[in-house]
Amino acid sequence: MADDTKAPSIGAQTNQDPATLPSLNIVGQYIRDLSFENPDAPASIMGAATAPGFNVGINVAVNKQSDEIYAVELTLTAKAERENKVLFNVELIYGGLFKIANIPENQMAPALMIECPRLIFPFARQVLANVTQAGGFPPLLMEPVDFAGIYRQNLARMAEAAKQQTADNGKQVDPNATKTASKKTSAGKTKNPRKTKTGKTVN
Repeated sequence: MADDTKAPSIGAQTNQDPATLPSLNIVGQYIRDLSFENPDAPASIMGAATAPGFNVGINVAVNKQSDEIYAVELTLTAKAERENKVLFNVELIYGGLFKIANIPENQMAPALMIECPRLIFPFARQVLANVTQAGGFPPLLMEPVDFAGIYRQNLARMAEAAKQQTADNGKQVDPNATKTASKKTSAGKTKNPRKTKTGKTVN
């Protein structure tokens, strides 16, 4: 007797309600802050024998707006210097509004700190390139950012901070210790890791 069992075809319909499927959508994008300084213009845009040095930084912040809406903001900073003189200094805060639904709680942090920044980074990068070019310089094109790597580094850093805090709290306090020593113990406590923002500086 022949086997009548058929393998499911690609794209076959399922009985799962689409309203319950995980989703992450961009609602809108915006510039919250943009500043550009070219303090030595027009001398700064004249040709020079030495190439400038760059210091570029990136930071990620998340603010919940409602049950399903989150604002994810990238802060991009770039500073160019030549012979101890600032050629330009630019700071951009670029944000995206995201609607996130039906994503498990244990996957929310990676979605907000990895996937959302990854989606809006190309647009923020283009704004940074445009403003540096408008300032008289070649467009500054930031290299692609490994947001997953930054997230893992911050997790490790927060875990180490929590471990240190636990160790500090577990220490026995000498009743004969002076008040000065007590103050030092208090100052050594680590801030709440939940308030730590993701950030990394790349050279």
